[in-house]
Amino acid sequence: MWGENKKQETPPLPARPSTSGAATGTATATAIAERPAPAEPEETIMSINTVEANRPAVTAPGGMARVGPSLHIKGEITGNEDLELHGTVEGTVNLEERKLTVGPTAKVSADLAAREIIIYGSVKGNLRARDRIEIKKDGSVIGDLSTARIMIEDGAYFKGSIEITREGETDKARTARVG
Repeated sequence: MWGENKKQETPPLPARPSTSGAATGTATATAIAERPAPAEPEETIMSINTVEANRPAVTAPGGMARVGPSLHIKGEITGNEDLELHGTVEGTVNLEERKLTVGPTAKVSADLAAREIIIYGSVKGNLRARDRIEIKKDGSVIGDLSTARIMIEDGAYFKGSIEITREGETDKARTARVG
């Protein structure tokens, strides 16, 4: 199915003889560098550029999303891409397999769940990370933490409890809830 459409390969250009006594590898590299790029029809290029200019900017799946400092969100945020919060968020944030960063200007009153959570700003709520939680020196967290690894820098504020989970325990707990 996928192997049926094979790319057309252009045959390599013959190497030119070198008059300066250079190695044949250099002559081959020169021949490849001088090969002209395949010409594309001008209409195709114009239609692609026109479509791209009219399409809104969309983050690729698995990319990075950002909530700016002037934004205020109430509700539930879920998704499958890394997220940086710099504004105000109230509710829940669930990015099970991704990285969540709470920026220095962020004020979050929400329960957070992600693979990795890094706090530079202020969070009031419970945090659950499958891999790790980091609270940076100017970060502030009031709530309970559940993670396999934890790092709290000098100068950070934390009030709550910490539950260290083993990698297998979080998978068993998730399976037990489903089944």
